[in-house]
Amino acid sequence: MDIPITDASFSRNTAHDGAEFDYPRRPSLLTRIIVTAATAIVTIFAPATGAGAGGATTGLPVVASLADARMGSLLLRDSEQYVEAPRLATDIDITVSGPTSRARVTQIFNNPTKNWVEAIYVNPLPDGGAVDTLKMVIGDRIVVGEIKERVEAKVIYEAAKRSGRKATLIEQERPNIFTNSVANIGPGETVVVQIEYQEPVHRSGNTSSLRVPLVVAPRYNPAPVIQTVDFGRGGCGKTNEPANDPVPDRDRITPPVLDPRVEPPTNPVAITVHLNAGFALGDVKSHHHAVKIDAPSDDVRVIRLDSHVAPADRDFELTWTPASTAAPSVGLFREHVGNADYVLALVTPPLLVDHREALPREIVFVIDNSGSMGGTSITQAKASLLFALDRLKPSDRFNVIRFDHTMDVLFGDTVAADAENIARAKAFVSALQANGGTEMVPPMKAALSDRRGRDSQYLRQVVFLTDGEIGNEQELFDTIAAMRGRSRVFMVGIGSAPNSFLMTRAAEIGRGTFTHIGSVDQVQERMRELVEKLESPVVTGLTAGYTGGQMDATPGVLPDLYRGEPIVIAARLGAADGVVEIKGMIGDRPWTVTLPVAKAAQGTGLSKLWARRKITDAEMARRLRQASTEETDKRILGLALEHHLVSRLTSLVAVDATPSRPEALG
Repeated sequence: MDIPITDASFSRNTAHDGAEFDYPRRPSLLTRIIVTAATAIVTIFAPATGAGAGGATTGLPVVASLADARMGSLLLRDSEQYVEAPRLATDIDITVSGPTSRARVTQIFNNPTKNWVEAIYVNPLPDGGAVDTLKMVIGDRIVVGEIKERVEAKVIYEAAKRSGRKATLIEQERPNIFTNSVANIGPGETVVVQIEYQEPVHRSGNTSSLRVPLVVAPRYNPAPVIQTVDFGRGGCGKTNEPANDPVPDRDRITPPVLDPRVEPPTNPVAITVHLNAGFALGDVKSHHHAVKIDAPSDDVRVIRLDSHVAPADRDFELTWTPASTAAPSVGLFREHVGNADYVLALVTPPLLVDHREALPREIVFVIDNSGSMGGTSITQAKASLLFALDRLKPSDRFNVIRFDHTMDVLFGDTVAADAENIARAKAFVSALQANGGTEMVPPMKAALSDRRGRDSQYLRQVVFLTDGEIGNEQELFDTIAAMRGRSRVFMVGIGSAPNSFLMTRAAEIGRGTFTHIGSVDQVQERMRELVEKLESPVVTGLTAGYTGGQMDATPGVLPDLYRGEPIVIAARLGAADGVVEIKGMIGDRPWTVTLPVAKAAQGTGLSKLWARRKITDAEMARRLRQASTEETDKRILGLALEHHLVSRLTSLVAVDATPSRPEALG
């Protein structure tokens, strides 16, 4: 199948920097890049798709609304009706350059009906990713997306739809869920949509990692509480008064998504990673997909799926380590954009042995046994918790809470970690089965209820094991912010596609960490790493300063660090002739690192990563009641528009200048 690109002149459009340009008669480099990728993946996927320009009797299911859609489908809207259409292909190409990665996601769709339709689908993306580019090929036209305020972008899109012009709109529903809409796809037409995003590489100890979300699992959305009021003995005056909806945007995150637990393999995807680590590589491992790895040089690897394509039923995870144990402990990268310099600093504190007796711990384990944890997820969660129970010391205290839409607390209070109590806890955990809904807020409240207070000699920790598939994330964030006290919250994401947005933010608010366990064979390795962190002295009192003048750094308040966790600081500098200085305490020993900016390595995309992280900081300040909603929205909007990023308040919209539909939509 060929993408119908011709030598005819393309329409006049506006680039995201505001400059107008004319597409040349000969296809431009942009055109050739998109068409080459599209043609390649159509060739790969063609035998599996079989989608063509059918008629009204295509046999495709018709659904009444987004909420009625089958999981894993693309919806084509024809008037007030939705028709499911197959997703033809997805190609993901990622380039890792030292501490950052750049991803290009190309998706190809076809309208198999005889009608003009609107396509609506959901994309999973990394919650830390900075989405900044949208390109679209529909028929013989290429359209480049513009960043606009969300309301304005929606108005532009709807106006284009009514006037018969081709248009696309990408909106953020959560930091890791984006909804795409494409208007006025003609009968039998093929649509190519390309999204690009920048993301920081995650690092823990000597291991760097990259996770590519391939599925948005369905969220459990608690229903609003309905209160019945009776004003008299006779019952007259009854009224139903709904409380605030814990998921006010449930319709926006209920569009068709793939649930790998109940659906057959669908939505084939091809993945290529160009890994330029910046140091000689040792082990490079794909944890959930078979891959082929080429090694053109010591510091470069090219990773492709072994079978060329795979169903999008689990997230892709890649990790890599240096060739020797002498991994770089300090890295500083710099990028000049506009009138400012941006830096990204990664510093791993030394592993000093503290011979003093570690503080005893009070640990509350919370395990999710709701229905979404069925299959291998509950097996992984139980194995993880049993492993952690075995690592408790006699001086520790602990408790276990299990939850679905109900909740059980094993002991009335935390108890001593003696043999009898641990045996009882193991029996309790081993008997758990996955069933029911996911009411996460009550068990978090129970876990954070601290009977001993700040004067206690115990180091208090909450270990929360879940897939995080809920829609009321904000309620959970508010709970942690209000009740965290002296507790540290450590989120353990279970399963092939956990809600990493919820996990990461909950851990940040709870001043802990997020650990992902994607398969049974990762349980011991990942839990051992987590337990070692929990047992190790923290690096405290961290501050960052700059001798060269003004520095706007993120995070503004540096968290406590556990064993193997690096400090990752992004900053915008007023001048680039100073030294970044990081200070802290390891036990009772002062620790200082100085990083001359003039000696920093060249980085790419650092300005967008800084802006994305500042948007997250603004959201966090609002959740912690440190900033008003008005102040937060003003800050987010300014950052997103300046750096051309999709956010809660901004969207990417692309509109073709030439109407293509014979008659405007009614």
